[in-house]
Amino acid sequence: MAELENEYEALPENSSIAVNLIAGALAGIGEHTIMYPVDSIKTRMQVLNPQPAAVYTGVANAFTRISTTEGVRTLWRGVNSVILGAGPAHALYFGTYEICKDLFGAYKTPGHHPIATAAAGACATIASDALMNPFDVIKQRMQVHGSIYRNVLECARSVYAHEGLAAFYISYPTTLTMTIPFQAAQFSSYEYFRKVLNPRGNYDPKTHVIAGGLAGAIAAAATTPLDVAKTLLQTRGDSSDPRIRNCTGLMEAFRIIYEQNGVKGFMRGLKPRVLSHVPSTAICWSVYEYFKWFISSQERKGLPFSY
Repeated sequence: MAELENEYEALPENSSIAVNLIAGALAGIGEHTIMYPVDSIKTRMQVLNPQPAAVYTGVANAFTRISTTEGVRTLWRGVNSVILGAGPAHALYFGTYEICKDLFGAYKTPGHHPIATAAAGACATIASDALMNPFDVIKQRMQVHGSIYRNVLECARSVYAHEGLAAFYISYPTTLTMTIPFQAAQFSSYEYFRKVLNPRGNYDPKTHVIAGGLAGAIAAAATTPLDVAKTLLQTRGDSSDPRIRNCTGLMEAFRIIYEQNGVKGFMRGLKPRVLSHVPSTAICWSVYEYFKWFISSQERKGLPFSY
């Protein structure tokens, strides 16, 4: 029993890069696919000047109306795009995070290291978003009401043919403006709550779920205005508003949002965004910490694990 307890508590602080890549890829796929329907609702609620059929009073109303009028499968439209992108992007994401956290000295002394973890999180998101951004554009084009795309490849070809390669990265500066503070807040919050809830640093699923959920809620709420601007830029090609279709950057997106919806426009989709990020970040961190612990424990035992 003591041997099992010691083994269960062996959560590695600095795992090999292969372990981080595998655990990160599995965590990313799990995070994005499980909460995908809520993300679809968030995208629709953030679109400016939606069609009358796509105006919703809340998350429950959106879920009911989409399910009854368009079918439940509509909530999963575009999920293949995030599956294709999330695995490699999150492998890069967590691999970069662990390397940078080590480089910035987070493992050198015990205790909290908010600056090191925040900086490592920022580096991780710069790398992963460069890979994920095109997949995210395709995802949101397929999520909006009245989307004509039947699959990921058709959507990618259409966007490229009509708007060029730049369309896949038009929102990248905005994405970084949002995700750098998001990930800095998420990583530093997660590491803080994890160490407060679990000072011994053992592998504890409950700790990872609670710490991940709290970190996701804080980061998601704080960066919602930037997410609204990102959605506008990524779905501009499908908008009937000429000004939105020709929007070229973050500041112009902010002006359009403010002029059309006022200050409240910056909080469009806040509830579904927080509702999706609390469980998704809890799932992401739980899956990541589990596989990091599991794969590392297999390595310590000398058991074969192919990667």
